[in-house]
Amino acid sequence: MKNKKAVRIITLIAIAAVLAMLLALAFGAFDQSEELTYTQFIERLNGGHISEIHVSGTYEVVIRYTNSKIKNFPSRYDASLNIDNRVSIVEVVEAYNAKVRESNALLPEDERAPLVNLSFNNPSQGAMWTSLLSTLLPLGLAVLLLWIIIRQNNNLNNKAMSFGNNRAVMVRSSKVRFTDVAGAEEEKEELKEIVEFLSNPQKFTQVGARIPKGVLLVGPPGTGKTLFAKAVAGEAGVPFFSISGSDFVELYVGVGASRVRDLFAQAKKCKPCIIFIDEIDAVGRHRGAGLGGGNDEREQTLNQLLVQMDGFDVNDGVVIMAATNRADILDPALMRPGRFDRQIYVNAPDVKGREEILKVHARNKPLAGDIEFHTIAAMTIGFTGADLENLLNEAAILAARANRKVILMEDILEGINKTQMGPQKKSRVVTAVDRRITAYHESGHAILARVLENCDEVQEVSIIPRGQAAGYTLTRPDEDDMHMSKGKLLDLITMMLGGRAAEEIVIQDVTTGASSDIQRATQIARNMVTEWGMSELGCIYLGGDGEVFVGKSWSAHKDVSDEMASRIDHAIQKIINDCYERALSVLKDHRKLMDNMVKALFEKETIFKADVDRLFAEEAADSAL
Repeated sequence: MKNKKAVRIITLIAIAAVLAMLLALAFGAFDQSEELTYTQFIERLNGGHISEIHVSGTYEVVIRYTNSKIKNFPSRYDASLNIDNRVSIVEVVEAYNAKVRESNALLPEDERAPLVNLSFNNPSQGAMWTSLLSTLLPLGLAVLLLWIIIRQNNNLNNKAMSFGNNRAVMVRSSKVRFTDVAGAEEEKEELKEIVEFLSNPQKFTQVGARIPKGVLLVGPPGTGKTLFAKAVAGEAGVPFFSISGSDFVELYVGVGASRVRDLFAQAKKCKPCIIFIDEIDAVGRHRGAGLGGGNDEREQTLNQLLVQMDGFDVNDGVVIMAATNRADILDPALMRPGRFDRQIYVNAPDVKGREEILKVHARNKPLAGDIEFHTIAAMTIGFTGADLENLLNEAAILAARANRKVILMEDILEGINKTQMGPQKKSRVVTAVDRRITAYHESGHAILARVLENCDEVQEVSIIPRGQAAGYTLTRPDEDDMHMSKGKLLDLITMMLGGRAAEEIVIQDVTTGASSDIQRATQIARNMVTEWGMSELGCIYLGGDGEVFVGKSWSAHKDVSDEMASRIDHAIQKIINDCYERALSVLKDHRKLMDNMVKALFEKETIFKADVDRLFAEEAADSAL
């Protein structure tokens, strides 16, 4: 604001100067006066051509002629003259007027010549004001410019002095409550104790308990870690300082540590209070891993944070809450008791939790009466709280786009598909050949998903492009599975390879459309061999090659010998080949069903579970005949 005011003042001064120049030029352009010599002046005066004379200064004389048409004399005049002194001009004019009076005495009244009117300013007064103005005006401009420069320098100094101040956003009274958080009842109970510590610390200090200094919320993105911290502050009714871990770290060494000190100093003035550091892994990463060694800015910031959390300086009444999804890379000193006393794991919600979260986010949305949250929760396995909020928002947008005032179930179903795979692209031009390949590709996925015992139920099959996919087969599990069996993983790989197998059977060739399927299937097979012990190599963890950054390790590493790496590749290949041969065998047995499903897809573009069930029932009826 201060810089804007200074710029505004400078702009006004510049505008005034330009206007003054324009006025001066304008007056100069209209000024048609002539400069007379003293001899010319005497000639014009004696010739009777002058009607008025005004002495504007000590040496300057302006003249108006008898036949002049100008107005506002002496501001405007016909001629000007510079003289040595004012006394001589007075004598000359008085002598001329005396001659005119003598001649007029002999003439009739209507033929008498007019006298020359003489006026003048006080020379001492004009000189004083001119001198004063010429002295004060440059001085005033100099003072004004000096004031502007000082103000700008003060602004720069204030910014430089505040460079080490923290950037935390303080909320005096958070409006979020535990009722706004759903799907994590156990985590909520853990945090309720923190609220009691903040609101009634005597209850715990009487029995020798101390308030936890730090609470670390760990979990995948979108599970509500930040929302939990706001709810704790809102329930306890204490100030809430929110800052990101990246806000501490700067290019200049020492700035981060200064911001940590400033943050805790500010928090002490408002205690009891909560400091929430989001994405603490940006500043709390394991020391010794940076390229800068002990002088690394991030490490100095972390050292200061460790001292503030549990050092000689007492910070009673200040609870530090932090959130991260990479607890594995945090420094051990940050994780010990006395700093982050509690680590609360906020996982993705189960079906009951998703139902409660949907109810929370649907409070301000008009829903149709036939919408069942339990059904939606069962269809959204793996969704986090942020995903569910985005799902309902997308459904609301679809309803508004259709000019409806309520959200229908079809809006929510489309919202689920849109958040998972992207929007439909019905306007995309698809050739007949690509359309046929996509139909058989998706039919292969759908038939294997239906036939194989451990695959999830087929909910939807479509040849309409969505996102980057030319088509899609949507399957959803009936329940949340905590563990994946070997049989289910093999069936899953087989189903993923069904699209490629269908292409080989029908068009006697393969396309690039199965690239994503092959990539996902290979990754599952690799995990089965190297991490889960589900291969002929036995129950052994074999890890993998790659560049990692955990703790002090920052380099490419290899956990297995070359011979074992070859055996791993052979085991992965065997799983993929066996599943692919199985997919080919099943689809060849259901070739007629695959053709009928393609016809249905050509007709409807999208078929659902009931359509798939009908096609399988027709096949069973034909087989019985």
